[in-house]
Amino acid sequence: MTDDPVAGSLTRGDVTLRQLAHFVAAAEEGTISGAAHRLHFSPSAISASISELERALGAELCVRRRAQGVTLTPTGQLVLTRARRLLIDVAELSYAVQGDGSELVGPLSIGCFVTLATTVLPRLLDEFEQRHPRVSVDFIVGAQDELHQALVAGQLDAAIMYDMDGTENLDRFQLFRARGYALFGENHPLAKRDVVTLEELAPLPLILFDQSPSTRYAMSVFEARGLVPNVRHRTHAFELTRSLVARSDTAYAILVQRPANKMSYEGLPIIEKDIVPPPAAVSVVFAWAKDAELSPRADALGELLREQYPTPA
Repeated sequence: MTDDPVAGSLTRGDVTLRQLAHFVAAAEEGTISGAAHRLHFSPSAISASISELERALGAELCVRRRAQGVTLTPTGQLVLTRARRLLIDVAELSYAVQGDGSELVGPLSIGCFVTLATTVLPRLLDEFEQRHPRVSVDFIVGAQDELHQALVAGQLDAAIMYDMDGTENLDRFQLFRARGYALFGENHPLAKRDVVTLEELAPLPLILFDQSPSTRYAMSVFEARGLVPNVRHRTHAFELTRSLVARSDTAYAILVQRPANKMSYEGLPIIEKDIVPPPAAVSVVFAWAKDAELSPRADALGELLREQYPTPA
């Protein structure tokens, strides 16, 4: 016997997987119409399915208002967590049967921070798909906060991102560490120096790559020295930042990711210089929602990343 009324209800056989799937979709989309569009059912069918689930469990799971969408009750929040887990378990059972225990089968959705994607994803996807050809891999490239929200919402299995800006509710392991550097066009006076200091850089025009957490990192580098940089332009594109710097004799940028290609899209040289004293290093990590169980496919991806980025001795 169990003292949990919800768990007890789920053993009666009067709750269907379809009802649970409809409820989860409505909760995640925030509206009945959103769930209907996602699942290709009519809104009335979704609404009726949720009502049937509520009758089966003997509890109100959500409040439905035409103008305000779906709002979960405390019981609805509990059922949502368990329904997601149950639906995942059923799907994993199906994938295990399809793979006959000898190979991985099923979907894998991963995210990657925008500046890391071009150097990390091509090799990772190529090797993973060779090892696991029956896994359907989908990925999104985005900003740190977008990836974080998608992980917590269960929209991504895992993500490759920086270990910055409130990742406390994520589990993760480190892939490698990187450190900020300054970059210049070839005619910039500091391009001829072996190293540069933040005191030299602060008065000069800064092309700021304005994408969280890169913005916060660049500004914190100056703050740590009691300096305020002279921000000339803000960009949301990594390559635009590099191209603007390559064309300038006065501007510079501070980035963390170091592409192997030291030329801008226009074919102009980009000169990289280390900063002294060295700025704080930041970790690049493989992350997933805390307390979430990685699927076998996401676990296999993590193992491949451990091979590609072994921890230094």
